[in-house]
Amino acid sequence: MEKKPTLRFTFTIVAIILGVTLYKQFDFKTLKFEHTGLAIIYAITFAFSIFYLVRNRKKAGNNP
Repeated sequence: MEKKPTLRFTFTIVAIILGVTLYKQFDFKTLKFEHTGLAIIYAITFAFSIFYLVRNRKKAGNNP
């Protein structure tokens, strides 16, 4: 059994959850987050998961 599809699925779910969470915590009127420290941690993890997904997508070619 290969580990890459499992990791790809896991990082996809993490990216979706963190993206939605960051969107919900952002106040568009004041252009600030409700919990700044937590938003920083979420943003770093979100960026890492997107980076991982893009990097593996480039290595595998254009295969879905």
